[in-house]
Amino acid sequence: MSNYIILLTPFIAAAVAQALKISLSKRNKMKIRDFFAFTYAGMPSGHSAFVVSLVVIMGLVEGLDSPLFALSIAFAVIVINDALKLRMYLGQQGETINILVEDLDEDQFLDQKYPKMKERIGHTKREVLAGSCLGIAIAIIIYFLF
Repeated sequence: MSNYIILLTPFIAAAVAQALKISLSKRNKMKIRDFFAFTYAGMPSGHSAFVVSLVVIMGLVEGLDSPLFALSIAFAVIVINDALKLRMYLGQQGETINILVEDLDEDQFLDQKYPKMKERIGHTKREVLAGSCLGIAIAIIIYFLF
C-alpha cells in the first residue's frame, strides 16, 4: 500500500464532509457562499473528519503500536478540543462584539465601518460526532479499496 494513501485519506474525508455540509445547507435554505471553503461550523465537522480519518488510516497502515499512530491521536485531540471549546468561545465573543458595534453605530463619533464578526465558528458535539464517524468510515473504505 502506498504511503500516499495516508496523506490523501484525510483530504478525501474533509472534501466529503464539505460536500455533505453544502448539501445539508441547501436543504436548510442556508446560503452557499458561507460554505465555499473550509467553514468553521456546520454538520458534519470537516475538521473532525480530517483528523479522525488520519488516526484510523494511520492505525490501519502503521499499526496501533506505531509512534505515528500515537502522534496522530494527540493531534486529533487538540483539533477536536479546539472545535468543541475554543471556537465556541470565539463565537460567543463575536456575538458580543457585534452587539457592541451595533451600539457604536448609533454614536456620532464613530467614523469607520467595522466588519461583522462570525458568531458560529465552533461545532456542537453532534457535528463533531458525525464528522468523526464519517472520518472512520472513509478511512476504512479507502484502506480496503487500496
